Amino acid sequence: MSDDRLIVALDVPDALSGLQLAERIGDAVSFYKIGLGMLTGGGLALANELKQDHGKRIFLDMKLFDISATVEAAVRGLAQFDLDFLTVHGDPHVVRAAKEGAAGSNMKILGVTVLTSLNRADLDACLIRDGAIPDLVVERAIRAFDAGADGIIASPQEAAMIWALPEAQGRLIVTPGVRPSGADLGDQKRVATPAKAIAEGADHIVVGRPVWQAEDPAAAAQAILAELP
Repeated sequence: MSDDRLIVALDVPDALSGLQLAERIGDAVSFYKIGLGMLTGGGLALANELKQDHGKRIFLDMKLFDISATVEAAVRGLAQFDLDFLTVHGDPHVVRAAKEGAAGSNMKILGVTVLTSLNRADLDACLIRDGAIPDLVVERAIRAFDAGADGIIASPQEAAMIWALPEAQGRLIVTPGVRPSGADLGDQKRVATPAKAIAEGADHIVVGRPVWQAEDPAAAAQAILAELP
């Protein structure tokens, strides 16, 4: 089985496309992310099929945010699928509710700090308080950990700061915004190479377009894995 530090994002329109892509990649990848964009295209069915029939690990990237009762109910429903990771927004009330919903399952709850597609100007437009993004990410990570998060989502640029936190010991750091050298950044604004992200403390890196847009996705995944320390 492949090195599961690499999580490939199946950011394709529907479950059939996602399954075909996973079959093309084969044994090169053992861990996949299925996000909100595929939810209405059979994303949960694909997650279950990849997990149960193909032995893959699954990261369900829903970034849930709502009142506590609703988050708890949603997570309880998702926990029945025996998936590995689920994202929620890192706000303490959301994390606590998600942990309640996941109780009794092995699904890890990951709190989102600040989306890797956002910069300070974006945060200003959202009326997020002043402060450098790395400082806000670290503060949100601490609050998510204190609320019980099993790990956090942060850009590679903040991974080392989070890894150094006492609260982060035994927790997971998962980094999207990872791009191999020379790859198009797309809509990501806070990025690093795969090797840099792992060296900075990430337990898992998430890579999408550089793999699934490649002519040979399996070879692209293997090239990324070859970069990892």
